Amino acid sequence: MSDPAIRPARVDDCPAIHAMVRELADFERLTNQHVATVADLRLSLFGLRPAAEAMVAEIAGDVVGFALVFATYSTFLGKSGLWLEDLYVRPAFRGQGIGRSLLLHVAALARERGCGRLEWAVLDWNTRAIDLYRSLGAVPLGDWTTMRLTGAALDGAGLTPSGDPAPAG
Repeated sequence: MSDPAIRPARVDDCPAIHAMVRELADFERLTNQHVATVADLRLSLFGLRPAAEAMVAEIAGDVVGFALVFATYSTFLGKSGLWLEDLYVRPAFRGQGIGRSLLLHVAALARERGCGRLEWAVLDWNTRAIDLYRSLGAVPLGDWTTMRLTGAALDGAGLTPSGDPAPAG
């Protein structure tokens, strides 16, 4: 098997990335939360105001993995950072260093952009991924708990950006 080519995603990669996001949702036992469409992904990555960017791993013309990132900011560092939202390699291609190559590519991108940090979350039970991350020098932030507002909780959370009360129900 040849080394993967890591490259920025193109619009025509969206169906393959979307299929891998579905596979990732299955793997993480979160299929019920996967509602995004190919069109959503295309808009998020290539629309007027892209919310994220993706890199793909390609072998012999086939997209076999991807990493999706977006910018963050640290007031403590006074620098931007990158958040790695997803890193996924198709099962048939795991164990060949593709995930490592994708992660190192993202880290190089963060360094090139002068980022102060690269961060991501990993499920506690995904020991294979945790072992990879630790082998590269990543450390878990044990004192932090990820919090999330979504759906009705997000819709009913406080004020609008203009400062007006949020509309009821």
